[in-house]
Amino acid sequence: MSKGLIATLSIVGVIVLAGVIFFMWGTGIYDNAIKSQEDVKAAWANVQSSYQRRADLIPNLIATVKEAAANEKGILTQVTEARAGIVNAQTPEDMELAGRKINTAINLAFEAYPQIRSTENFQDLQSQLEGTENRINVARDRYNEAVKEYNSYVRGYFKKMALNFFGGEEDFSPRKGFEAAEGSDVAPNASDLFKK
Repeated sequence: MSKGLIATLSIVGVIVLAGVIFFMWGTGIYDNAIKSQEDVKAAWANVQSSYQRRADLIPNLIATVKEAAANEKGILTQVTEARAGIVNAQTPEDMELAGRKINTAINLAFEAYPQIRSTENFQDLQSQLEGTENRINVARDRYNEAVKEYNSYVRGYFKKMALNFFGGEEDFSPRKGFEAAEGSDVAPNASDLFKK
């Protein structure tokens, strides 16, 4: 074999090897960018899932607490009215009748609702509200982290070139992190929810 042929084959081999290396490098960048892009989409879907949980859970909890509080208010009103009857009783018969009303009100109250738990219900609601908002905050933070990693990846100079070369129609533009809605810096008034 002549030296010229060996040199030519060597140059062709180096070019082919460089092309294979470039192709592998570019497709690796493309595949990693797609994975990072899917991580961003999944993180945003988790934020949406947390929002849906809040939308499903909180109104039902508030309705339950309102019903329990209304029930207890009725019980306490009956007992108070019966007690007032004893205080205003003029005769022993009135006193006995008022005493029976108190016993009846108390017995009915404990049969219908064995333990008065409004305070516990409100505490549970508060705990659920806090837990739900914490979940949403964690989901938003994870989304922002996924966006940061994605943006850091696709904005690199050589990676951007490779993505433009290998990416074709795929959009690898940087993404925006979570942005709060206008006015969300003002905390909502939970008592307004009880007025509905």
